[in-house]
Amino acid sequence: MNLQVEPIITRTRPAAGRYDVDLVRQDFPILTRTVHDRPNKPGRPLVYLDSAASAQKPRQVIDAVRDFYRYDYSNVHRGLHYMSMLATDRYEAARATVRTFLNAASDREIVFTKGATEAINLIAASFGSSLKEDDEIVLSQMEHHANIVPWQLLRARTGIRIRVAPIDGDGNFLLDAFEELLGPRTRLVAVTHCSNVLGTVTPAREIVRRAHAHGVPVMFDGSQGAVHLPVDVRDLDADFYVFTGHKLYGPSGIGVVYGKEDLLDRMPPYQGGGEMIRTVSFEETTFAGLPNKFEAGTPPIAQAVGLGAAIDYVTALGRDTIAAHEHDLLTYATERLSAIPGLTIHGRAPGKAAIVSFTMDCAHPHDIGTIIDQMGVAVRAGHHCAQPLMEWMGTPATARASFGLYNTRAEVDILTEALTFVRELFG
Repeated sequence: MNLQVEPIITRTRPAAGRYDVDLVRQDFPILTRTVHDRPNKPGRPLVYLDSAASAQKPRQVIDAVRDFYRYDYSNVHRGLHYMSMLATDRYEAARATVRTFLNAASDREIVFTKGATEAINLIAASFGSSLKEDDEIVLSQMEHHANIVPWQLLRARTGIRIRVAPIDGDGNFLLDAFEELLGPRTRLVAVTHCSNVLGTVTPAREIVRRAHAHGVPVMFDGSQGAVHLPVDVRDLDADFYVFTGHKLYGPSGIGVVYGKEDLLDRMPPYQGGGEMIRTVSFEETTFAGLPNKFEAGTPPIAQAVGLGAAIDYVTALGRDTIAAHEHDLLTYATERLSAIPGLTIHGRAPGKAAIVSFTMDCAHPHDIGTIIDQMGVAVRAGHHCAQPLMEWMGTPATARASFGLYNTRAEVDILTEALTFVRELFG
């Protein structure tokens, strides 16, 4: 059965490349709310600058998930009845949408997980099962904990070594120093495509080229990269690419592993259970083909449908148009915040994404975040799941303003006013 599943097309498609952020904002119901409402005292309008942690959802995604549960829900792949086949078609249509989004060669190369963290754990457990003592994995100084801890767990089991590629003071990835780490025991390079703290976009094509020259496959953590950058896994020649849905304006509870088909074919299953099998007896089990081999049990069906809707949404707006809007916000925010006395922006690599991490000499980042929250401004404050990077930077934490397709220059002005208040409050 092949039911026609229409993509979710946003009504905010720009005309002739024009980006109307006010019209875009109408798609996000949460942006109309106020925060810290009190009796007889209205709250502050929400200024949401924490999209790097988790982005807000447009009504097109909310409606897609709601309508799937209301009208189309059933389990997938296992039923012969109409509803199961309908749900299966919607789930597999989402996989095809992801395949197109990444320009993968086949739907077989797209595996759904519950997030980027599980995606990396899948690769560490399955690809990593062939690694031996003293084999080496190369990470970078900028990695999120999700791309550090799984490899440490593998190290504890197998005795592999973890090597760390350095960056410079502006957050630039140092290619020559990285290549010096590649050797006869290197089995995988696993690095971020875009830093969640510094906004640095790593030189992905050159990383792959140099690693492949040494016969080493490459995995990219695209949790931020898939949001802010066009991603073409065949053009990059990436061996693995992972990302998460909730940062890409989709639901939480959904992530993606892209892997080259020949690599995935050789890897053992990550988990056992239903759906990932071909035959089961008490003596022996044989496993299903790709991608089912890696999708044990009932998958995140509604979440995958929502991710497909989110990708349709950003694709209809235009990736290049969104990127231009975010770059304008980054440039404007960098200019405004740099003018505040005692404020230091961490991460100034050319071509960085719309993420601004900063500290102030008058207040701890936690105090900054708490104070400006009372003014309606939501930023992240802490180590951002990147404690090794914070230690390298010499600070326990930063405040971070991260911008998305719905943010405005007016919101940058409100952030600047709030931080100026912090400056005046602490002197």
